[in-house]
Amino acid sequence: MEKVTPKRVFINNIDSYVSKWVAKFLCECVVGAAVDPDAVTEEEEERKAHSGAPAFQVVGTVCETCGEDRPRVLEEYKHLNREELLSKLMDCDVVIYNITQHAEQLEEACWAASALHNEMEGFSRAKMFILVSTVMTWACSKPVDFDVPFTDEIFWRRRAHPSFKAHMDLEKRVVKMGKTNRTMFSTYVVASGLQYGLGEQLFHFFFKTSWLGQEQEIPVFGDGSNIVPTIHIRDLASVIQNVIEHQPKPYYLLAVDSSNNTMEEILKAVSSSLGPGRIQKRPFEEAYLTQELSVMEMDSLLVNLRMEAVHLKELFSINWLCESGLVENMELVVEEYQQSRGLLPIRVCVLGPPAVGKSLVSRQICEHYKLHHITLKDTISQTIAQLEDTVRNVDPDADNEDSAAEAKELLGSLKESMEQNGGLLEDPLLVKVVKDRLMSNPCRNQGFVLDGFPKTYEQAKELFYSEEQEAEDGTFQMSSSSRNIMPECVLSLDASDEFLKERAMNLPERLVQEHNYEQEHFLLRLDRHRENNMEDESVGNYFDELGTTPLYLEISSSEEPDCLLLMQKILDTLGQPRNYGPSCREVEEEERRKAEERMKREEQERAEQESREEEEATHRAASWDQWAGGLEEMRQQEEELLEVQSVPMTIYLMEHVMPTLTQGLVECCTAHPQDPVDFLAEFLIRNNPFTY
Repeated sequence: MEKVTPKRVFINNIDSYVSKWVAKFLCECVVGAAVDPDAVTEEEEERKAHSGAPAFQVVGTVCETCGEDRPRVLEEYKHLNREELLSKLMDCDVVIYNITQHAEQLEEACWAASALHNEMEGFSRAKMFILVSTVMTWACSKPVDFDVPFTDEIFWRRRAHPSFKAHMDLEKRVVKMGKTNRTMFSTYVVASGLQYGLGEQLFHFFFKTSWLGQEQEIPVFGDGSNIVPTIHIRDLASVIQNVIEHQPKPYYLLAVDSSNNTMEEILKAVSSSLGPGRIQKRPFEEAYLTQELSVMEMDSLLVNLRMEAVHLKELFSINWLCESGLVENMELVVEEYQQSRGLLPIRVCVLGPPAVGKSLVSRQICEHYKLHHITLKDTISQTIAQLEDTVRNVDPDADNEDSAAEAKELLGSLKESMEQNGGLLEDPLLVKVVKDRLMSNPCRNQGFVLDGFPKTYEQAKELFYSEEQEAEDGTFQMSSSSRNIMPECVLSLDASDEFLKERAMNLPERLVQEHNYEQEHFLLRLDRHRENNMEDESVGNYFDELGTTPLYLEISSSEEPDCLLLMQKILDTLGQPRNYGPSCREVEEEERRKAEERMKREEQERAEQESREEEEATHRAASWDQWAGGLEEMRQQEEELLEVQSVPMTIYLMEHVMPTLTQGLVECCTAHPQDPVDFLAEFLIRNNPFTY
């Protein structure tokens, strides 16, 4: 039997959403995967003989900022010039260009199709060009009748959205080039509906908003009545595979599922499955204020087209994954979204005696992983508040009378149980309240830390298992709802009674009152905990039976280094966070906060520097004044000393020298001698009073 050679397929931008999943799908295809089930026996036998052999060798271009989750293709190309790219295209049997996401790919796709068409005479084997376009080239088409869908049989009547006219022009050029010689160069246009699934791209904003749970209502831009043609990304890949395998006669194909859901129906389903369960209609102009949506995506979300893919039904036997559409398959799509983006909940249960530090550890885990901290006190109070709000705001005209009646009945049961048990709930009601909280969308999305509950084996069994599911061997089987709330990590904290008593006594009075740690109550709770964990059927043993071995941690110190080591051990056990990183708004706020802190720090440093300089200047001035004052004082002292020392000399001169000298000067002035000095000297010698 002749060996089947895999077809070499080129796909542009294989790190973009559509191209990536198409490439992954084709890489997984085996020879004969798209053969019609009604094919002849010989062909069927050949398909079986080559089962497992790859049908395609996928190559493609990648962006400079490519992601880690790229398909493992045969070859990747980056930064190719036109000559190099044409050489790669000539080596391929099939060339696929996706223009549904990036408008800048239009020019390259047009060039690629034209270049191949011009080189057609030199082809060594037939080639196929597939343009993956968008139904937005139909957006302004006028239907004959509202209830009559558009079909690919009347593609010539389509009218493009103003922003997608270039897409339509390219479609026409590709179709025209394929008519020259279809034997050697066949071209196809696959007009894709809005893609969903496997992590989302176009609908990601709504999935993310619902998953984060920070909004009370999910926005619907416009009135939401527009019919949105959609297709699961894997079904789109399957359509492309069938086009390659079958090479159908029609060259223009619509790739849409059979749903015809409105945008309101889609977003209601998303909100119910992931978010608060409510939507809010907003003016469509607000869509353009949303930073996470591009203009192309916003235009696509407002499309209103009822469509039917006639050629797909007549020509192919597609193994549809979501033929009935997004709404009908929301559970599957949500699971794909969480798995593809790694948005998996972290479920933790923290057990231990009173005052061991369960709440502190739980809060730190929640802060690190962005989880929900579940305590009995808060859960009960929130449940009662929600029930009271439901009963108080019941709308008699709405179809929620049954739910309001159930809420009223449950609220009465909770209040009655608390009145009869001193503010505590009976185990069945307590377990129901906690279970409902753990089953809520926020806890199912991000995960939770269950703080200090369950306390007994029976509570654990009732919370995580259903007695109706008891097997013949006496074991209990996990229900699907219980599987969604089962902790993946159980932390069992413990400490000596002496350590716990000392810690409780040293707590601030506020915390003692908040946690009910008065001596009598504390000792009673501690004894009850020890008693529950002395039995064979303890909470820890219950988790052991399920294969979730608790991590036992002994607390012996409240010092900060020991606490840090304890938390690091817990974080190492839980692993990396499995949620979204900070949003653009959070990043901006964090950058703004850091900038403000930096400005405050710089201003403080500047003020401190100015203060230091002022102090130094003052000190220098004081030192100068002190130095100058010291000099003046020294001068005065010297003058006084000189004055004191000069008194004897003055007296001596006045008594013995000055009288004779004065008389000599007078005589000299009178005589006017030629040599006054000699005259004065002789006078002093003659009249010296000490000469005898």
